[in-house]
Amino acid sequence: MTTMIAMGAVAVAAIVAIPLFLPNHATAERSAVIAAEPGELFPLIASNSGYQRFNPYKAKDPDLKIEMFGPASGIGSGFAFDGRDGKGTQTVVALEENRSVTMQIDLGARGKPVTVFTLEPVGAGARVTWSTRSDFGLNPVGRVIGLFLDGMLGPDYEKGLKLLGNAAQAA
Repeated sequence: MTTMIAMGAVAVAAIVAIPLFLPNHATAERSAVIAAEPGELFPLIASNSGYQRFNPYKAKDPDLKIEMFGPASGIGSGFAFDGRDGKGTQTVVALEENRSVTMQIDLGARGKPVTVFTLEPVGAGARVTWSTRSDFGLNPVGRVIGLFLDGMLGPDYEKGLKLLGNAAQAA
Protein backbone atom coordinates (compact mmCIF):
# COMPACT_ATOMS: atom_id res chain seq x y z
CA MET A 1 0.00 0.00 0.00
CA THR A 2 2.82 2.42 0.89
CA THR A 3 4.48 1.64 -2.45
CA MET A 4 1.28 2.49 -4.32
CA ILE A 5 0.95 5.80 -2.46
CA ALA A 6 4.59 6.63 -3.23
CA MET A 7 4.11 5.74 -6.91
CA GLY A 8 0.97 7.89 -7.01
CA ALA A 9 2.83 10.81 -5.42
CA VAL A 10 5.65 10.46 -7.96
CA ALA A 11 3.13 10.37 -10.83
CA VAL A 12 1.35 13.50 -9.56
CA ALA A 13 4.67 15.29 -9.06
CA ALA A 14 5.69 14.41 -12.63
CA ILE A 15 2.38 15.66 -14.05
CA VAL A 16 2.79 18.95 -12.18
CA ALA A 17 6.52 19.37 -12.89
CA ILE A 18 6.73 18.40 -16.58
CA PRO A 19 4.93 21.53 -17.86
CA LEU A 20 7.46 23.69 -16.00
CA PHE A 21 10.14 22.34 -18.34
CA LEU A 22 8.15 23.45 -21.40
CA PRO A 23 8.88 26.86 -23.00
CA ASN A 24 7.26 29.80 -21.20
CA HIS A 25 6.34 31.48 -24.51
CA ALA A 26 5.03 30.50 -27.92
CA THR A 27 4.65 32.20 -31.29
CA ALA A 28 2.15 31.64 -34.08
CA GLU A 29 3.14 33.09 -37.45
CA ARG A 30 2.02 33.08 -41.06
CA SER A 31 3.20 35.05 -44.10
CA ALA A 32 1.74 35.72 -47.51
CA VAL A 33 2.72 37.80 -50.51
CA ILE A 34 -0.13 40.16 -51.34
CA ALA A 35 -0.46 42.03 -54.64
CA ALA A 36 -0.59 45.45 -52.99
CA GLU A 37 2.07 47.92 -51.89
CA PRO A 38 2.84 48.25 -48.17
CA GLY A 39 1.40 51.77 -48.33
CA GLU A 40 -1.96 50.34 -49.40
CA LEU A 41 -2.01 47.62 -46.72
CA PHE A 42 -0.74 49.65 -43.76
CA PRO A 43 -3.88 51.83 -43.41
CA LEU A 44 -6.11 48.73 -43.43
CA ILE A 45 -4.14 47.01 -40.69
CA ALA A 46 -3.67 50.13 -38.53
CA SER A 47 -7.34 51.17 -38.46
CA ASN A 48 -10.37 49.85 -36.65
CA SER A 49 -12.63 49.64 -39.68
CA GLY A 50 -9.81 48.43 -41.93
CA TYR A 51 -8.94 45.56 -39.61
CA GLN A 52 -12.57 44.44 -39.55
CA ARG A 53 -12.42 44.02 -43.35
CA PHE A 54 -10.00 41.10 -42.93
CA ASN A 55 -10.73 39.92 -39.36
CA PRO A 56 -10.90 36.12 -39.81
CA TYR A 57 -12.85 35.66 -36.60
CA LYS A 58 -15.86 37.56 -37.97
CA ALA A 59 -16.36 34.95 -40.70
CA LYS A 60 -15.76 32.14 -38.21
CA ASP A 61 -18.25 33.48 -35.66
CA PRO A 62 -21.25 35.32 -37.17
CA ASP A 63 -22.38 36.30 -33.64
CA LEU A 64 -19.03 37.95 -32.78
CA LYS A 65 -19.64 41.30 -31.12
CA ILE A 66 -17.18 44.09 -31.98
CA GLU A 67 -17.15 47.49 -30.27
CA MET A 68 -14.54 49.95 -31.53
CA PHE A 69 -12.85 52.50 -29.29
CA GLY A 70 -10.17 55.17 -29.47
CA PRO A 71 -9.20 57.02 -32.63
CA ALA A 72 -10.25 55.60 -36.01
CA SER A 73 -6.66 54.55 -36.73
CA GLY A 74 -3.18 54.63 -35.29
CA ILE A 75 -1.91 54.23 -31.76
CA GLY A 76 -4.75 53.82 -29.30
CA SER A 77 -7.27 52.60 -31.85
CA GLY A 78 -8.78 49.29 -30.97
CA PHE A 79 -11.83 47.20 -30.37
CA ALA A 80 -13.44 45.01 -27.76
CA PHE A 81 -14.60 41.60 -28.91
CA ASP A 82 -16.88 38.99 -27.42
CA GLY A 83 -17.52 35.71 -29.19
CA ARG A 84 -17.28 31.97 -29.00
CA ASP A 85 -13.45 32.02 -29.16
CA GLY A 86 -13.14 34.48 -26.28
CA LYS A 87 -13.59 37.96 -24.96
CA GLY A 88 -11.09 40.79 -24.73
CA THR A 89 -9.62 43.85 -26.41
CA GLN A 90 -7.11 44.51 -29.17
CA THR A 91 -5.31 47.86 -29.28
CA VAL A 92 -2.69 49.33 -31.64
CA VAL A 93 0.32 50.15 -29.46
CA ALA A 94 3.13 50.86 -31.97
CA LEU A 95 3.53 51.75 -35.64
CA GLU A 96 6.32 52.02 -38.16
CA GLU A 97 4.83 53.75 -41.20
CA ASN A 98 4.27 51.20 -43.98
CA ARG A 99 6.51 48.67 -42.15
CA SER A 100 4.77 47.31 -39.04
CA VAL A 101 1.76 47.49 -36.76
CA THR A 102 1.95 46.14 -33.21
CA MET A 103 -1.19 45.32 -31.25
CA GLN A 104 -1.68 44.39 -27.61
CA ILE A 105 -4.40 41.83 -27.04
CA ASP A 106 -5.89 41.61 -23.55
CA LEU A 107 -7.66 38.32 -22.87
CA GLY A 108 -8.01 38.93 -19.13
CA ALA A 109 -6.94 35.86 -17.15
CA ARG A 110 -6.02 34.08 -20.42
CA GLY A 111 -3.09 36.44 -21.02
CA LYS A 112 -1.89 39.43 -23.01
CA PRO A 113 -0.35 38.27 -26.29
CA VAL A 114 1.30 40.74 -28.66
CA THR A 115 0.47 40.64 -32.36
CA VAL A 116 2.74 42.18 -34.99
CA PHE A 117 2.07 42.68 -38.69
CA THR A 118 5.23 43.32 -40.68
CA LEU A 119 5.17 44.60 -44.26
CA GLU A 120 8.08 44.03 -46.60
CA PRO A 121 8.13 45.18 -50.24
CA VAL A 122 8.37 42.25 -52.66
CA GLY A 123 8.22 42.95 -56.39
CA ALA A 124 4.92 44.72 -57.10
CA GLY A 125 3.45 43.70 -53.75
CA ALA A 126 4.27 43.05 -50.13
CA ARG A 127 5.10 40.11 -47.92
CA VAL A 128 2.85 40.43 -44.88
CA THR A 129 3.80 38.46 -41.79
CA TRP A 130 1.21 38.10 -39.03
CA SER A 131 2.72 36.86 -35.79
CA THR A 132 1.51 36.57 -32.22
CA ARG A 133 3.71 35.91 -29.22
CA SER A 134 2.23 34.71 -25.95
CA ASP A 135 4.15 34.66 -22.68
CA PHE A 136 2.84 32.09 -20.17
CA GLY A 137 5.23 32.74 -17.29
CA LEU A 138 4.98 29.87 -14.82
CA ASN A 139 1.41 28.94 -15.82
CA PRO A 140 1.63 25.18 -16.53
CA VAL A 141 -1.66 25.07 -18.46
CA GLY A 142 -0.53 27.97 -20.66
CA ARG A 143 2.77 26.24 -21.35
CA VAL A 144 0.95 23.12 -22.53
CA ILE A 145 -1.40 25.23 -24.70
CA GLY A 146 1.70 26.92 -26.12
CA LEU A 147 2.66 23.63 -27.74
CA PHE A 148 -0.46 23.89 -29.90
CA LEU A 149 -0.67 27.68 -30.38
CA ASP A 150 0.62 27.77 -33.96
CA GLY A 151 -1.77 25.01 -35.01
CA MET A 152 -4.68 26.77 -33.32
CA LEU A 153 -4.06 30.27 -34.71
CA GLY A 154 -2.23 29.54 -37.96
CA PRO A 155 -5.28 28.58 -40.07
CA ASP A 156 -7.10 31.74 -38.91
CA TYR A 157 -4.09 33.88 -39.86
CA GLU A 158 -3.92 32.24 -43.29
CA LYS A 159 -7.59 33.07 -43.85
CA GLY A 160 -7.06 36.61 -42.54
CA LEU A 161 -4.16 37.20 -44.93
CA LYS A 162 -6.30 36.07 -47.87
CA LEU A 163 -9.05 38.42 -46.70
CA LEU A 164 -6.49 41.23 -46.39
CA GLY A 165 -5.50 40.65 -50.01
CA ASN A 166 -9.17 40.78 -51.05
CA ALA A 167 -9.74 43.97 -49.03
CA ALA A 168 -6.70 45.63 -50.65
CA GLN A 169 -7.98 44.72 -54.13
CA ALA A 170 -11.42 46.15 -53.31
CA ALA A 171 -9.98 49.43 -52.00
